[in-house]
Amino acid sequence: MAAPMNTPSCKIGPSILNADLSDLASECQRMMDSGADYLHLDVMDGQFVPNLTFGHPVVKCLRPKLPGVFFDMHMMVQNPEQWIDGMHDAGADQYTFHYEATNDPKKCIRKIREAGMKAGIGIKPDTAVDVLVPLVDLVDMVLIMTVEPGFGGQKFMQNMMPKVQFLRDHFKGVDIEVDGGVGPETIQHCAEAGANMIVSGSAVVKSDNPRETMQHMRNIVDNSIQKSLLER
Repeated sequence: MAAPMNTPSCKIGPSILNADLSDLASECQRMMDSGADYLHLDVMDGQFVPNLTFGHPVVKCLRPKLPGVFFDMHMMVQNPEQWIDGMHDAGADQYTFHYEATNDPKKCIRKIREAGMKAGIGIKPDTAVDVLVPLVDLVDMVLIMTVEPGFGGQKFMQNMMPKVQFLRDHFKGVDIEVDGGVGPETIQHCAEAGANMIVSGSAVVKSDNPRETMQHMRNIVDNSIQKSLLER
């Protein structure tokens, strides 16, 4: 059964936060070779979240080593507007910022688009999904955090799934990404709620067989998408 044009497809994006950061390019390539659709790159500034990772210089170094790979930048930073041009120049494809980090999300979205990148917007667990309603049609992707942003290896928060379900019920064609504690044990919850962009860190990067792990999750999401199409 062919999916309608507005039906989002499953995409798996490993988060490389828990990879061997001393050999980051090779780790990223290993994930792509294992069947990843894109890479989820976590940028933390030590202000919006209590941790520090990397900025656009690292992305600029990765870009020539990973030609054609889609870089989804998860910008866990305060005042996300200030990093837009740097990330675009470094080779980022999608700039995903947090609703809570800016006073003017519409302006931030506009600047991202003007820079030539796709725009994503995310919310933390304590933020109500309602705040996204006026913004969904302005972005390419919505991110629902299923842990508190800032650290890897946290436990998946199943009580975030109603947010995903709400978005899928009201915005059939939008890409909905989930991030935090997502793996083979929790993917069913994400798939049934309607998530189609799956960020997985430790469960994939630390897996003995990342290809098998990603394929398992893809099968579950694909099955849920097909089921939802039949129920329409």
